[in-house]
Amino acid sequence: MDPSVHLDDEHAVFINSTVNSVYELIVAIPGSHLVLSYVKNAYQDDPFRIILELFLVFFALKYMLSKKYKPQDNAVKLTEKEIDDLVEEWKPEPLVPPLSSFDKLNLEKAPMIIGAQSVKPKVAGHAKPLMNLASTNYLELQSSDRIRQKAIDTLKVYGVGSCGPPGFYGTIDVHMDLERDIAQFLGTEEAIIYAQGFSTISSVIPAFSKRGDLLVVDDGVCFSVQKGVQISRSNVRYFKHNDMQDLERVLDDIRVDDMVHKRKLTRRFIVTEGLFANFGDIAPLAKLIELKRKFKYRLILDESQSIGVLGSRGAGLTDLFNIDAKEVDMIVGSMSNALCASGGFCAGNVQVVDHQRLSGSAYCFSASIPAMLAVSASEALKYIQEKPQMLRDLADRSRAFRQTLAHKSLENLIELSGSDVYSPAPFFHIRVNPSFLKSRGRDDVSREDEERLLQDVVDECSYQGVLVTRAKYVYDQERNCPRPSIKVYVTVGLTKKENDKAAGVVKSAIVKVFGKWKK
Repeated sequence: MDPSVHLDDEHAVFINSTVNSVYELIVAIPGSHLVLSYVKNAYQDDPFRIILELFLVFFALKYMLSKKYKPQDNAVKLTEKEIDDLVEEWKPEPLVPPLSSFDKLNLEKAPMIIGAQSVKPKVAGHAKPLMNLASTNYLELQSSDRIRQKAIDTLKVYGVGSCGPPGFYGTIDVHMDLERDIAQFLGTEEAIIYAQGFSTISSVIPAFSKRGDLLVVDDGVCFSVQKGVQISRSNVRYFKHNDMQDLERVLDDIRVDDMVHKRKLTRRFIVTEGLFANFGDIAPLAKLIELKRKFKYRLILDESQSIGVLGSRGAGLTDLFNIDAKEVDMIVGSMSNALCASGGFCAGNVQVVDHQRLSGSAYCFSASIPAMLAVSASEALKYIQEKPQMLRDLADRSRAFRQTLAHKSLENLIELSGSDVYSPAPFFHIRVNPSFLKSRGRDDVSREDEERLLQDVVDECSYQGVLVTRAKYVYDQERNCPRPSIKVYVTVGLTKKENDKAAGVVKSAIVKVFGKWKK
């Protein structure tokens, strides 16, 4: 007999006995028959699964039994002297970057108001009060005794803040009253209020438009709208500022592109401002509604600057152009401008409002607006409706101010954004005319040079008794940062004579400062 065959038999016997011994040992363990039955059935039904589970068991055992690694094992041992030397040499990084000369200028030139805000506040460094053209107190509601007393009475009843989000326990009767007042004022079905004006539009846009949806946006929108567009992560197409022909071209290009590539239907919105914060011009609402109907888009209209000041009732663009507010899908606005309160709102139909109560991030995750500010906003709306003459006076003062600065003597020095002299917009921007810079042989003028020139005008106005300010921007985050400007806010708090005087001061300051500007 072959010895190798005999050896193989011995090996087989040994293996068989070993397996039997292991099997008997496993069977002796209580409950082992259940495990064996599970393994047998699992292997028959899904062999890959049992292989994977065994691999994971072996991997877990290997991991638990392997040598533990500690990051400190390879650390270099330092002596006490070496540690002290390193500590002496270490210089911490500054918490904020060092201020540039321009940053220092902005801090030094920021006016400090002493006492209450008003149309004639006391400003540090000036003996007499200045006429205030640097705030959105268009209707002089900040000094209204009626609104102030309402706020005080509400403060005594409800306290300072709600300390809770609206969807939990932060909503009380005055919040619901304000939502109803806003809806009635604008002529929409319902409205929802937010605690912060800036985060209102930057929350409304991403609540409706998500990744894969389409936003067609005016490229002159303000920073808060830009943030909302960015947060939404939607596909974005921009059209030229307030150019309806370009908007129609963009919408038509999208339609053709969809047909060529057979793209699926998504949610689509046109996003623009009613009264543009960066330019002071007014959007042609009738044309916007015509295009949104033609191409089947929804319209998101930010009326933060126009609510309370435009139209015969102060209800914004729909009031100004005599268009039903229900034609606009979402009217968004801030209550911190003309209404002199705080927070923001979005008005529309029932579905639009209800959707935001669960999807509006600033609504769900922020404490609700303090009760006293909600009451102040409601009272401001009533005040405006009771005294519509204020709106006509404001428009007249604004036109008169523009006409003074549109004088031929300033034609080559400045540009007025929102160049329509008869526009009812209560604010406008004064920018340096490029032809003036060229006439001075300064084709390479930097942004900082323009800012300093305009700051000299601001300083001269303050010296002559008028408080104005340069427009401020987040330069490194703005999509298309506007050119430097002085932003002038007109107010009915000043009489017609005082308004004309203030306009004359601004005009003379421009002539004086620009005349001294060196080549």
